[in-house]
Amino acid sequence: MNKLYIGNLSDSVSPVDLESIFNDSKIPYTGSFLVKAGYAFVDCPDENWAMKAIETLSGKVEVHGKLIEVEHSVPKRQRSRKIQIRNIPPHLQWELTVDLYCGPLSLGTQVVFIPCWKVLDSVLAQYGSVENCEQVNTDTETAVVNVTYSCKEQARLAIEKLNGFQLEGYTLKVAYIPDELADLPMPHSPVMPTRRGYGHRGPQRQGSPGGAAGQNHQNDIPLRMLVPTQFVGAIIGKEGATIRNITKQTQSKIDIHRKENAGASEKPITIHASPEGCSTACKIIMEIMQKEAQDTKFTDEIPLKILAHNNFVGRLIGKEGRNLKKIEQDTDTKITISPLQELTLYNPERTITVKGSIETCGKAEEEIMKKIRESYESDLSAMNLQAHLLPGLNLNALGLFPASTSGIPSPSTLGVPSAAAATNYLPYGQQAETETVHLFIPAMAVGAIIGKMGQHIKQLSRFAGASIKIAPPETPDAKERMVIITGPPEAQFKAQGRIYGKLKEENFFGPKEEVKLEAHIKVPSYAAGRVIGKGGKTVNELQNLTSAEVVVPRDQIPDENDEVIVKITGHFYACQLAQRKIQEILAQVKRQQQMQQQKNANAAAAAAAAAAAASAAAATGGGGGASATVPGPSGQPQSRRK
Repeated sequence: MNKLYIGNLSDSVSPVDLESIFNDSKIPYTGSFLVKAGYAFVDCPDENWAMKAIETLSGKVEVHGKLIEVEHSVPKRQRSRKIQIRNIPPHLQWELTVDLYCGPLSLGTQVVFIPCWKVLDSVLAQYGSVENCEQVNTDTETAVVNVTYSCKEQARLAIEKLNGFQLEGYTLKVAYIPDELADLPMPHSPVMPTRRGYGHRGPQRQGSPGGAAGQNHQNDIPLRMLVPTQFVGAIIGKEGATIRNITKQTQSKIDIHRKENAGASEKPITIHASPEGCSTACKIIMEIMQKEAQDTKFTDEIPLKILAHNNFVGRLIGKEGRNLKKIEQDTDTKITISPLQELTLYNPERTITVKGSIETCGKAEEEIMKKIRESYESDLSAMNLQAHLLPGLNLNALGLFPASTSGIPSPSTLGVPSAAAATNYLPYGQQAETETVHLFIPAMAVGAIIGKMGQHIKQLSRFAGASIKIAPPETPDAKERMVIITGPPEAQFKAQGRIYGKLKEENFFGPKEEVKLEAHIKVPSYAAGRVIGKGGKTVNELQNLTSAEVVVPRDQIPDENDEVIVKITGHFYACQLAQRKIQEILAQVKRQQQMQQQKNANAAAAAAAAAAAASAAAATGGGGGASATVPGPSGQPQSRRK
């Protein structure tokens, strides 16, 4: 999209003024400036120059005393659910490395990218449901993202409210990403009479292109491909005919993200269909690219490039690369995977490059996606289990699962609790409670946790929403230091998870060595017996369930708050699970205490009421007119008032 809208102009601005600004900024334009009352239009040679003009001029250049606004000019018919947000503070990203376990079963160590943009996330959520968020690579210091809302009205409202919004000292710039397919005619589609309440784009029929993907296969993992930008036009075809034929033939829904990441040499394509439909569409697209390469004398090899969320790639590779080697051998292909260093908050996907013939690449795609789908199902099952194992904590809300940014169905749509429903899983008495955990780390790792000028620990505290302090060493030669973490369950999970990950990243533990730390939590002395259980039954069950070592030291003297220490040692997930189960036990004890207190209060109230009634009865009997018959002086009965 190279047509620009220039707004916030004074009535005295002329085309010459705008030409001078563009020339001074060395931004080329084609044709003349069309100046209206308060705004103008102009064309740039291509998308890259249009983006450059927006970044250079919008909100930064004054004309006749007013800062001009420059953005893509999007006709109303092309205004979609997608918007682009520019000038986002560059430091808002966070990476979390965690060891995932389900009971004693290891799910592997994974790099997880968790949005720590609580401010931006909350702002975006005010205007609707965000389905997708992808980074745009630019040469600017600030970040640029493309956001997809669930409907056009939400996108319109977000543009209206967010343009000029101040985020941590940065002024956001927001514009539509045009839907060029909205202008494509639909051949052989006669205009049908519309019923009241429905336009031409009413509900899809079962089996219509896109309908199958949206209804029958909504829970399938989509296939994500990267294709050279110069072949996108051939894949779409004249007036969209080619892409419609592919969707019809494969009963799929295909999204070509041609406007997302302007100027990039490759564009992502998302194919929503059954596994067979995805594979068929993939082969057809590869055939189209090969034919186009031959017609245009494009000599470079065109490999198949598949995008996969990083959470699944480790299991695709397998131990010592065995899974990947087997796929290569079985399909006669060469497969490489992009390095971890290329991952970002917005792009948690790795690029899997497959080289071979169309036939062999197609077979490799089937095997690769089969493994990814198996990993997805495994994680989904683990998430369902973890949702019940971790009371008071919602893993989906913490970002441990691939988000919809990579086209993968959200666990919240498949029965795993969503962030919005997280509070429904909190046990009674834990909704707003703050917990304190003492986590012990190697003394030599203190500098890495604090960071230069204390920046890392400050960022960690802000990211997790917890208070994080490092206690002084108990002795000059102490080998461990205590990190005091105070916050609710989700904050504990984030803070401790990041500390575990940091120790691994900074090589305080070996490449094949698990990070195991000791954590202390305090419990009321009267509840310690419940944690231990009769004959140690409860603590033994805790250790078997969580794979953590749980110890309640004997002969402890309660502190000034009548509390004793419980020691938990293990890898991150085991330690978290043990903490949550112990907190659940404490919540049960507290609940029983409250019930007993209520029962005692009720009994005391009943006794007090009975005593009051008896006292009232006695008072009434003393002066209330009761009578008795006594003998008179003459021996005759007579009545006398008591």
